[in-house]
Amino acid sequence: MYLTGFADEAGRDLATQVRATLDLGWRHIESRQIDGVNLHDLDEPAFERVVEQLGEAGVLVNCFGSTIANWGCSVHDDFDDTLERVERAIPRMQRLGSKLVRVMSYRIEPDRGPEEQYVEKRFKRMRELVGRFVDEGLQPVHENCMNYGGMGWTYTLRMLDAVQGLKLVFDTGNPCFTPDYRKPRPWPRQSAFEFYSQVKEHVAYIHIKDALYDAAADETRHTMPGDGHGDVRLILGDLLGSGYDGGISIEPHLASVFHDDQAVAQGEPYALYVAYGRRLMEILDELGYGDRIELRAGV
Repeated sequence: MYLTGFADEAGRDLATQVRATLDLGWRHIESRQIDGVNLHDLDEPAFERVVEQLGEAGVLVNCFGSTIANWGCSVHDDFDDTLERVERAIPRMQRLGSKLVRVMSYRIEPDRGPEEQYVEKRFKRMRELVGRFVDEGLQPVHENCMNYGGMGWTYTLRMLDAVQGLKLVFDTGNPCFTPDYRKPRPWPRQSAFEFYSQVKEHVAYIHIKDALYDAAADETRHTMPGDGHGDVRLILGDLLGSGYDGGISIEPHLASVFHDDQAVAQGEPYALYVAYGRRLMEILDELGYGDRIELRAGV
């Protein structure tokens, strides 16, 4: 079992991201943005500098936190744009030895009901992009975020049935503030543990996020892991008790929220990121799995 995270929440530049990772005693980063640019969108000289810096530090990119088919993309967008991101990501993953790439299933179309989300068009696109990664020996993992597959566990299972080769990265915090589209309006928020329990056989990777949702104010406040409604301890205990031995990635959202420029920072990014990682390790110790964490040599 190894620990990793979206280190761009510690700092924009790679040097800061590496320093936060090493301060935690970790060896992996789930790379999303470097200097505000996604890893698969960097120009070649910038990407080469990334390879060099990571090599010098002995830090690995375990997963590409891509923007492929994410909440900012419509299923009606030019599909060539999606495929271009895929084709840029593949050789870079191979260069860095990364086996996982986070993908999504396009945003929820706001003018359509839950059962009118152009599912066949989505699934056709997903089959194509997933197949390109799988053909290269790489594993795309779908995150339950603000997309079709995140609308509820039944939507996830329908998608998995239609898109062979796709696996899941389960995010513990996203259900806290995501409507459960399986139920009638006004949609209640999802149960993290219920969602996880229904899809856990397909989970290949996990994101640790936590949040408290205020229904009366329709507001979300992100919290340290274990302090919100994300069932973090319950899910980690069940997952690790079932023999899971893969990556556990932090996505704090305390200093910034990747998809919300209006979110209020709860402190200094670097300190929050490191504190979040340490809290995760404390939880793993409490659950009896601290001795299974793979740390860098000398830690």
